[in-house]
Amino acid sequence: MILIKTKKEIDFIRESCKIVAETLQLVKAHVKEGITTLELDKLAENYIRSNDAIPAFKGYTQGGPNKFPGSICASVEHEVVHGIPGNRILNNGEIISVDIGVLKNNYYGDAALSVAVGEISAEKKKLMEVTEKSLYLGIEQAQDGNRIGDISFAIQSYVDEHGFGIVRDLCGHGVGKYLHEEPQIQNFGHRNSGPKIKDGMTLAIEPMINLGTHKVVVELDGWTVISADKSPSAHFEHTIAVVDGKPEILTIC
Repeated sequence: MILIKTKKEIDFIRESCKIVAETLQLVKAHVKEGITTLELDKLAENYIRSNDAIPAFKGYTQGGPNKFPGSICASVEHEVVHGIPGNRILNNGEIISVDIGVLKNNYYGDAALSVAVGEISAEKKKLMEVTEKSLYLGIEQAQDGNRIGDISFAIQSYVDEHGFGIVRDLCGHGVGKYLHEEPQIQNFGHRNSGPKIKDGMTLAIEPMINLGTHKVVVELDGWTVISADKSPSAHFEHTIAVVDGKPEILTIC
């Protein structure tokens, strides 16, 4: 069931999303050669908690006993999503995607971005640019009366033009009262398909795009998803609300 939010609920979600956005920008500013992903994680957790909020990912479970140990997902190079923060040192020329969730006042916000570590290759720059642009093209379609498939189609059409691999085993989702809600939002699909978009929907749209194959596998830690051919991956995400018929991006400072 797709949950339609009231204005008051969207205001609560907006507050959580603002903290997400601020935390992402804080982490982005500290991404540099030599820093560890655990240091970035601690920076994020301290900031989130200083705003009387809770890191939504820490302790999150997919239904089993294996709880996610970090406050952020820190996915480097061929790690697509759900990278576990640790003693991994960032090196010049790499890209890292940082995914952050926040819970405040019983409502969630969720967003991600990819960041270059120092100087990166032209192909990695292009991968990041195309992934981010596809996100905004998808967001443009989140209008009252459109369908979820219109978002998916917009993302796929743009990414396909550039020949990158669209991850198909993972998708965006509704967000707000719960971290993951209906509907699922694939990054590929057909126009005029799927549930109809309505005012009051809050959606996390998140293209995950690989330089090579679209195929992914899960590492032995049970969390980290990597590209099957070990090619670099980029990930951008915003939480949006459909307000007065149009998408409003909530995860901005």
